[in-house]
Amino acid sequence: MKIITYNVNGLRSVISKGFLTWLAHESPDIICLQEIKATPEQVNVKDFESLGYKHFWFPAQKKGYSGVAIFAKPNVKGVSYGMNIPEYDFEGRFLRVDFEAFSVVSVYHPSGTSGEERQAFKMKWLGDFTQYLNQLRNEIPNLIVCGDYNICRLWHDIHNPTKQQHLSGFLPEEREWFAKFTEQGYTDAFRLITNEAGQYTWWSMRGGARERNLGWRIDYHIITNNLENKVINSTILSDIKFSDHCPVTLEIDL
Repeated sequence: MKIITYNVNGLRSVISKGFLTWLAHESPDIICLQEIKATPEQVNVKDFESLGYKHFWFPAQKKGYSGVAIFAKPNVKGVSYGMNIPEYDFEGRFLRVDFEAFSVVSVYHPSGTSGEERQAFKMKWLGDFTQYLNQLRNEIPNLIVCGDYNICRLWHDIHNPTKQQHLSGFLPEEREWFAKFTEQGYTDAFRLITNEAGQYTWWSMRGGARERNLGWRIDYHIITNNLENKVINSTILSDIKFSDHCPVTLEIDL
């Protein structure tokens, strides 16, 4: 099974750039999207249905902002929208689809780059997200949590780490959260495959950062530890440039 996570930074925008042709060619079983900035009424959903996808949407209440979606080919047992926490669900940040033997989440963690208030919101989210996921795992032991976490987990997940420790997304307290989070029974699937540096999923749109590969790895497939031996491969598709992020694939035997 192939599962892709992709922050599209505007679904309508990437569709206008050839996203549908790429999706048909790549043909993942499941694709988790973040920052869709759209509702299903604003796109032609028949384009996705014609490719064999059932589609589930959790847009933000604010138009043109945030939002997540999951498109899936396998039979779906159930869908859960949000975390039942209004301040987060208002922003469309968490969507879960349940399948026969596992569940997949599309999650879009907040960014703290706009100032202290949003950084505080982000840190509160991280605590609440951890608690929610740990409780969910008691009910659903096989979880694949795909999305934009807006944090570089490891020192070699960002270019020039020494100079960027003061930036939201690579703050010591954010990396400390990620370390403690994984210790609670979660695995970064991509790092099961390679420990190579220079593997990024987001690049600033300034200063030719993408061409120079001055990036950040902030998009992940986080899996429950019991699925580690099911992972076959994970790949960063850095040549796909519809967004300032790129897709990340997970091949897993479920």
